[in-house]
Amino acid sequence: MVAFSQNVIQKDINAIENKVIEWRREIHQHPELSNREFKTAEKIAEHLKSLGLEVKTGVAKTGVVGILRGTRPGKVVALRADIDALPVTERNSLPFKSEVQAEFLGTQTGVMHACGHDTHTAILMGVAEVLSKHKNQINGTVKFIFQPAEEGPPPGEEGGAKLMIKDGVLKNPDVDAIFGLHINSGTPVGTIRYKKEGMMAAVERFVININGKQTHGSQPWSGVDPILISAKIIDGLQTIISREAELTKEAAVITVGKVTSGVRFNIIPESAELIGTVRTLDPDMKEMIIRRMTEMVTTIAKAYGGEATIEFQNNTSITYNSPSLVDMMLPTLQRVAGEDKVVTMKATTGGEDFSFYQEVIPGFFFNLGGMTPGNTEAYPHHTPDFQIDESGLKLGVEAMTNLALDYLNKA
Repeated sequence: MVAFSQNVIQKDINAIENKVIEWRREIHQHPELSNREFKTAEKIAEHLKSLGLEVKTGVAKTGVVGILRGTRPGKVVALRADIDALPVTERNSLPFKSEVQAEFLGTQTGVMHACGHDTHTAILMGVAEVLSKHKNQINGTVKFIFQPAEEGPPPGEEGGAKLMIKDGVLKNPDVDAIFGLHINSGTPVGTIRYKKEGMMAAVERFVININGKQTHGSQPWSGVDPILISAKIIDGLQTIISREAELTKEAAVITVGKVTSGVRFNIIPESAELIGTVRTLDPDMKEMIIRRMTEMVTTIAKAYGGEATIEFQNNTSITYNSPSLVDMMLPTLQRVAGEDKVVTMKATTGGEDFSFYQEVIPGFFFNLGGMTPGNTEAYPHHTPDFQIDESGLKLGVEAMTNLALDYLNKA
């Protein structure tokens, strides 16, 4: 066991704060979409190499992994940051505002770090620099995971945490536990929010294809209307939530976000397509909802003379914080942020692919405050006006640095 000087660690963190903010601004000004984070990955790799870390590039296409081996034997802890941006056109007057344009699904769009991944990247780069100065005092190994495509890879491509795991990011050396954070525009700077067990939802994307019989709009009796069937299916799916899901146990959501059918006002078309998402926080509820959706879609279509199929794609699993790992490491967060600033939260129906790591090894994921204290009108994530208060980044560096050190000393 190694006794660390908290004063020395804190001095190093204080000294690097401005550099972390500069990194964040540079990354923010030059965002890149999922699986296309080439310049971002290059910047990360150059930094990690300059610190003397073992560096692997091209992991899961554009991911970067840095390995810091302590001089003493011990466990292996991983720290993860996501590095991709979103197809959102930035709308603010920041001096480092993104002006980047790119093509996304055939459409020209602005590109923006509208979810704070630029801050996650800069924070972990800072943590790597701080810990690299104390290599001789580290029990075990720290693995820094800079992951692409958290927002999901482009259609037809693999990516994100799933591909990182497939490419062996949790192996060689084998990781014992993993930590991750997400900055939150609605949580005041200085605050950390967490939840044991299910914190964020499993996310399923679904596609429903409905086949009817095309006919003239003036003679609906001579065809089968897939638009009518779509309406009945959409209405029916909501009864699964309102009448079958045990909502006192956990929340659940079914949303149809896209409906496509028809070409002309006086033609009943032959087919329709519905695309949407299912959000669940309990494995048994997830299984029930998917089973009932499958039964309902085919049955409703048949009742109105048509046919329908439904396919599901798993985007994320439940972000499940290991209770024993939370109990073990909560004192670290309370020491770093202050006990009154580390608060429990309710589960959310947003998704996070950090969950795939947690299916393999124990993990602890938490929210980091990014809202200026006193602000009551924070802009949501994934919007053109999204902003965070950069004074919150230092606490992110403090939290991740101390989690790594304390875990390796306690494990």
